[in-house]
Amino acid sequence: MTSPRADDSASPSFRTRITERFGIRHPILAGGLMWLSDARYVAAHVDAGTMAFLTPRSFDGLAAYRAALRDCKALTRGLPFGVNLTQSRRADANRLVPAWLDIALEEGVRHFETVGASPGPLFERIHAGGGLAIHKCAFVEHALKAEQAGADAVALVGAEAGGHPGTNELSAFTLGALALERLRVPLAIGGGIGDGRQIAAALALGADAVLMGTRFLTCEEVWAHDGYKRYLAAQPAQSSTLALRSTGHPWRVLDNATVRETRRLEADGAHRYEDFGALATGKLGRDHGYRHGDWDTGLLSMGPAIGFANAIEPVTATVERLMAQASGAARRLQSLSAPPPPANANATTT
Repeated sequence: MTSPRADDSASPSFRTRITERFGIRHPILAGGLMWLSDARYVAAHVDAGTMAFLTPRSFDGLAAYRAALRDCKALTRGLPFGVNLTQSRRADANRLVPAWLDIALEEGVRHFETVGASPGPLFERIHAGGGLAIHKCAFVEHALKAEQAGADAVALVGAEAGGHPGTNELSAFTLGALALERLRVPLAIGGGIGDGRQIAAALALGADAVLMGTRFLTCEEVWAHDGYKRYLAAQPAQSSTLALRSTGHPWRVLDNATVRETRRLEADGAHRYEDFGALATGKLGRDHGYRHGDWDTGLLSMGPAIGFANAIEPVTATVERLMAQASGAARRLQSLSAPPPPANANATTT
């Protein structure tokens, strides 16, 4: 059942399987932004009628994570929000995942964005706690396996997605069309989406929602340095690039001095994350780009949807603009499918 919101009449909405299951007004999922997806940001999305996911890996310890959940619960006044549970390729980095899930369930969270291989056991734990899981992946085959393992919904991300899109080279809309031939659970698609007309196109394709991250990087509720956000607001879509291709696990980021240095190292033979030292750690970007506005230091996750993020404004304002654009595009599509006029409509009466 969709939860009531104070702003339910503020902007047009679309009803899909994802809006119904996750209790949101708009078919927009704001994926868990590493380091940036905190209580204030997530709550802003809830207020705007969308769904966002708090990221446990962003916090120093379980106590800080629990405190963030409680802050978010207070800010959202009991309305649902989500938690991102990412399982790393490194097994030793996943030791806290069960605790993150248990704490979230204890604090009343029931919506989860999952990432990583072999998610079946995680789905079982989520379902046992009365929760829903939307699994994010980059290949149709992985989406089908997630469906078979019990995912309640799937988010497919194309090569345009900021962060770690995997080795998939297909676009979000190509993936979506292919998946809809075979997938039965609700589907969200993401990657390069930053305009409401793209949202309408995704819904027309058959998707139930879109997954967006980069488009919200310049929003007021993102805690990153204002200088960094102003810089992003002036960037074209082409400022997004792939780094660390040689590792087999590319990273879509802002094109900057750090990217150029990693490419120099790759030319000299670097091909493992360890070969790049501190350059390949997310904390470098957090400490320099996000905290101090130094956009040239660190690998800073960002997709081409940055070309649409040309203003620093509240999340609510961005969502309202996106949904107005989507509504306009939907009306245009509807007008194109109108029945033809009668054959004698232009006949002259004699």
